[in-house]
Amino acid sequence: MNLEVAPDNSPPPALVLIHDTRLRDEIRRVAAAAERGLDERSLPIGRHAWTGAPLVILDTVTALAAADAGYLRRIGVVVVTDGEPGLLDWQAAASVGAERVIALPGAAERLIEMFAEYGERRAGDGVVVAVAGAGGGAGASTLAAAVALRSAAEGFRRDTVLVDGAPLGGGLDLLLGIETAAGLRWPDLVVEDGRVSAAALHSALPTAAPGVAVLACGRCGAGRLPREIGPAAVRAVIEAGRAAGDLVICDISGERGPHADQMLDSADLVVLVVPARLRAVAAAEAVSAHIARRNPNQGLIVRGPAPGGLRGPDVAEVLDLPLLAAVRAQAGLAARLERGGLTVQRRGPLRDAADAVLSVLSAPAGQRR
Repeated sequence: MNLEVAPDNSPPPALVLIHDTRLRDEIRRVAAAAERGLDERSLPIGRHAWTGAPLVILDTVTALAAADAGYLRRIGVVVVTDGEPGLLDWQAAASVGAERVIALPGAAERLIEMFAEYGERRAGDGVVVAVAGAGGGAGASTLAAAVALRSAAEGFRRDTVLVDGAPLGGGLDLLLGIETAAGLRWPDLVVEDGRVSAAALHSALPTAAPGVAVLACGRCGAGRLPREIGPAAVRAVIEAGRAAGDLVICDISGERGPHADQMLDSADLVVLVVPARLRAVAAAEAVSAHIARRNPNQGLIVRGPAPGGLRGPDVAEVLDLPLLAAVRAQAGLAARLERGGLTVQRRGPLRDAADAVLSVLSAPAGQRR
C-alpha cells in the first residue's frame, strides 16, 4: 500500500481518478507528451489529496462518485470522455463542478493546455499527520507528542503544531507537563470567517519545546463536560499550519465525530497505533476500516509489550497496512509522565517510533510504502 505524502519538489503531478482503462492509457500518453507526472489513485482519497493537487482528472464514473462523496468544489477539475460527451457526461461534470469536459483522443491538445495552465503547486507545503489508536490506552497521544518533540529536535520543519483532538483525553498539555503554561486552549480559540493566522497561533499557544506549539483541550472541572471541537475550527487551524509550511500533528486517539473526521480528511498520513495484543488487533481491524473510508493513506506502529508473542509483521499482514515500526515497551515511561511530562530520550522505542513516522514524511515519493 502506498503512503502518498506530497513531495516538496516540483512540478507536482496531476491527480488522476479514472475508472475506464482506455481513458487511463490515453491520459498517460497525453501526460508523457506534456512532460507531466501523474498521481493515479482510486476513490476514496483524503480530502487534502483532492484539494492540494494542481489538476484533477476524472471520468464520468469517478466524477459522479466524487460528487456523491461530497468532495469540495474547486478549480482545476476536468472530466474526460472516450469520444464525444453525452448527456450523462455533462451531468457528471456539472455535479462535481468541472471546468471542462474533454473528449479523447480528439481534443488531447486541450488537456495539454490544462496541464500547462495548472502546472504549479497550490499554496502551502506543510504536512499534516493524524495519529489514531486501536482500543483504549493504545498510546496514540504519546506518539503524537513524541513526533512533535522529535520534529523540533531534528528541524523537520521550522514550526510544529500539535493539535489535541481528544476532548475526553485529559489534555495534551498535561501529557507534556505544560498544563500551567500560559496560552490558549481549544475553548479559548475564536475562529473568525473560517480562518486563523498561523503566526497568531504560534505566538498564542503554549510551547512544549522551541518551535512546538500545542493546542490542547484542557480540563473542565468535576461534573462538567468538555466543549465540543468544531470541524470548521479544526480545518482553519490545520490549513493555517499547512499554508505556513508547518508540520501539523493531530491526536485523534479513539475519537469519532465531525472534528475527528476533519482531521482524517486533512491528513497526508494517518498513523494507527496498535498494541501487540490480540484484542487490540481485533479492534484495529474496525478502526482501520473506519479510517479508510475517509483516508486510505495509513501506516502502522505496533507497540509492545507482546504477552502472546505477536510480531509487528504479523499484525501488519492481518490489517493489510504498511508497517512503519514495531517497538517494545518504553521502560519507565509511565513514571516519567506522572512526574513531569513526556520527554523523548536519546535512545529508546518511543524515539524509534517517532523517527519512523518522520522518515516516511521525508522519504522520496517512490519510497513511501
